[in-house]
Amino acid sequence: MEDPAVANPAQPDYPQHWEADILLRDGGTARIRPITPDDAGRLVEFYGQVSDQSKYFRFFAPYPRLSDKDVRRFTHHDFVNRVGLAVVVRDRFIATVRYDRIDAEGRPSETGTDAEVAFLVQDAHQGRGVASALLEHIAAVAQERGIRRFQAEVLPENRKMVKVFTDAGYTQHRSFADGVVHLEFDLEQTDRSLAVMRAREHRAEARSVQRLLTPRSVAVIGVSRTPQTVGRAILRDLLGDEAPADRPVYAVNRNAAPGTELDGVPVHRSILDIPGPVDLAVIAVPEGAVPAAVAECGAHGVQGLVVVTAGYAETGPEGRDRQRALVRQARAAGMRVIGPNAFGLINTDPERPLNASLAPRLPGRGGFGIFCQSGAIGVALLEASHKRGLGVSSFASVGNRSDVSGNDFLQYWAEDEATQVVLLYLESFGNPRKFTRIARRLAAVKPVVVVKGARHTGSLPPGHAVPATATGLRDATVDALFEQAGVIRVSTITELYDTGELLAQQPLPPGNRVAVVGNSDSLGLLTYDALLSAGLRPCTPVDLTTAATGENFRIALDVALADPAVDAVIAVAIPPIGTSAHAFMGGRLTGEDDPAMGSDDPEIAAALLEAGGRARELGKPLVLTHLALTDLPVRLRPGGIPAYAAPERAVHALAHAVHYAQWRRRTAAAEETARVPELDRIDEPGARRLVEAALSTRAAVAARTQPGGARITLSEAEAQELLARYGIDVSPVRPAPDEEAAVAAAAALGYPVALKATAPHLRHRPDLGSVRLDLTDEAGLRRAHRELDALLGGAAQAELVVQRMAPRGVDTVIAATVDPAVGAILSFGLAGAPAELLGDTAHRLVPATDQDVAGLIREVRAAPLLFGWRGAESVDTDALEELLLRVSQLVDDVPEIASVDLEPVVVAPHGLAILGARVRVAPLPVRSDLGPRAMSTL
Repeated sequence: MEDPAVANPAQPDYPQHWEADILLRDGGTARIRPITPDDAGRLVEFYGQVSDQSKYFRFFAPYPRLSDKDVRRFTHHDFVNRVGLAVVVRDRFIATVRYDRIDAEGRPSETGTDAEVAFLVQDAHQGRGVASALLEHIAAVAQERGIRRFQAEVLPENRKMVKVFTDAGYTQHRSFADGVVHLEFDLEQTDRSLAVMRAREHRAEARSVQRLLTPRSVAVIGVSRTPQTVGRAILRDLLGDEAPADRPVYAVNRNAAPGTELDGVPVHRSILDIPGPVDLAVIAVPEGAVPAAVAECGAHGVQGLVVVTAGYAETGPEGRDRQRALVRQARAAGMRVIGPNAFGLINTDPERPLNASLAPRLPGRGGFGIFCQSGAIGVALLEASHKRGLGVSSFASVGNRSDVSGNDFLQYWAEDEATQVVLLYLESFGNPRKFTRIARRLAAVKPVVVVKGARHTGSLPPGHAVPATATGLRDATVDALFEQAGVIRVSTITELYDTGELLAQQPLPPGNRVAVVGNSDSLGLLTYDALLSAGLRPCTPVDLTTAATGENFRIALDVALADPAVDAVIAVAIPPIGTSAHAFMGGRLTGEDDPAMGSDDPEIAAALLEAGGRARELGKPLVLTHLALTDLPVRLRPGGIPAYAAPERAVHALAHAVHYAQWRRRTAAAEETARVPELDRIDEPGARRLVEAALSTRAAVAARTQPGGARITLSEAEAQELLARYGIDVSPVRPAPDEEAAVAAAAALGYPVALKATAPHLRHRPDLGSVRLDLTDEAGLRRAHRELDALLGGAAQAELVVQRMAPRGVDTVIAATVDPAVGAILSFGLAGAPAELLGDTAHRLVPATDQDVAGLIREVRAAPLLFGWRGAESVDTDALEELLLRVSQLVDDVPEIASVDLEPVVVAPHGLAILGARVRVAPLPVRSDLGPRAMSTL
């Protein structure tokens, strides 16, 4: 089916890449595209629906209709000096913008860097953020064509348009003459313009999700007479006891006979036959019938679709093409899409509850916002919520995630007061940079807990549309992304709820000191060990003995909570002595349950509930771990005290809460104190010239045609010169192809020296005997050269070099790698086995602050070696942190640098030495997150 919103690019220079789907302020969708001669009819129709006042504001005079000459001028563009863009909904223009390049005197030009810009928005669509979105896109187009500044003349009474320009955040100049406001503004992005763009994006995406969750009317397309079918099940769910009486629900079946009713609802043959408006449509028809259903929904003015139909991208390339066509068709009609292959949407708001899903019942009201990319996991999450007695604010299982994504729901939950904790099950990222930005802002006020499936490269689930750059995200990169964004990563669905329950029901711990109090010495010791393993600081467990009463618990818990050296308390409990064998574990060991007998002591439950109130007053979390007590967790639910059937579960949940609280405090403090220091010896222009020269070589040009792109490795001399521009000094080396060259090199560098092999298969492999250290004289150097020459198959093959010995210290590794999906990542570890074999490396996103790099070197498990482990002298961590900052600034300032590897970096008690460096460069990557707002087109 041809997409009516896409212009026919008859002109050979038609800029297809300027087309984009956008989200408007009210959550509706539209398409921006260049205006072509084929649009003459659309332009005339559009202009006829604009009010006389808006026409006056555009032309500064009455202008009731467009002449043929006007129509030709506004539809014929060269896409360089004259450009027109239109916003299209349902194949109709709702707004236009045009720029004309001018010279310094304001005359038409083909070489000037200024342009006049003018907008026209239909009155019915003013206030939807249309002009703001158009300004972003026309500015990006103009910059692409070499225009650096816009000029606009606006009548003073046209306050809406003046506000569009002044609120955009660009650097601007304003003057008033002859009754006209003259505006000039530079098109270069500023921090303010970027902030304005992202704030608008946030509002639009949040509003689009709100519209989906709170429809005033719903239709199910594909309702069958057979009760077990998907469409019929969803219809019953929408009509459940909780459904609001004032929200119409409609059923659609193309083959229904007149007068047919199902579940008390009249069945229409088409959504077009429904007499009233429909906000949300659930599509449950066979895949081949979906395009017609979507077209009718668009014609009827539907705002959103939940497509449960399968048979799209999960089936292969042809299915992916059908999925893209579905999204284009829906967006062109102003609709957003959940799915296809979706499980559905749930909203538990008591005012407007919605169950547009395959879940048989509406979950209880609560503070969890849940998003997942799998129907099966969605079922598991809802079931776990029900069993634990935990409530949900809203839920979405989006299947193939072709349009509405987790990022959209994060934007909504940031504004939703009913959502206290966000739980995510993710298998892929459509836009990792955007996820990081949104999640970081949300995590500053609400916990975000994630289970990341498909952790291994190449295991992207079928049906998930992601950019090619995001398909191979390393798990370490994902960890760095989550860490920097304050996202809590867990491994299982059980741990997801364990952690979410604690965060939703208990205060954040002020520190990592944990008291353990209970009636089992053994369970207390297991809890103590688990706390140590989790990096927390447990106090010595307080054993009340198995004969402890509720009063004993109350006193001990009060003491622990009142202790200023305690930040959190874990209560441990087993069935008290005297519990009958039948009551033990609810009777499961010996026979049927006896309703008259419990598996706990009600007095202990009362003591815990009382302590829970006290803990909240003091801002300290209280949790319970128990064995064989089936009734106690239920008794504690009213008090919001999480109860775990294993000490490890309680400890893991508490550890996540401790680390999250530390991140919140650290982030809040960093806003005031963290900085990117101004470093000396920084020559950005010089570094750029070196990189540009490297990329202009014949080898670099040839590399662009090779698989994997155009990354080229700089020579050793080029790498050292580039790094030196940022104050990064690499210890020089001299080639030693024979003994005489080695001796000459040592004389130039000065003894003592090292002789080492640098061939790729021998680099950083001292275990192969490829290095000789502390050579203090010529005789020792000659002997070492002969040995390596014989051992490694020749000095030339081994690529032997001489290097001056570095001071004794700790060997470390520093790297910065550009991941196309998330940007540059700064990494640190100790050289050798810790980093290579054990993966003991830490990562931060660039640009890194002084606090980032301080945390980076302390995060690796082998960090004690830097700080005087076992009586050794501490090394110069200040110099190490400065080097990390220099590498971070280099890759941030010069984005054409694809990677920097410094190995080894020997950090001594005073200073450091960089003994090896490798730099790779590549053409500037495209930053989609810095351009105008546009919806994904995957």
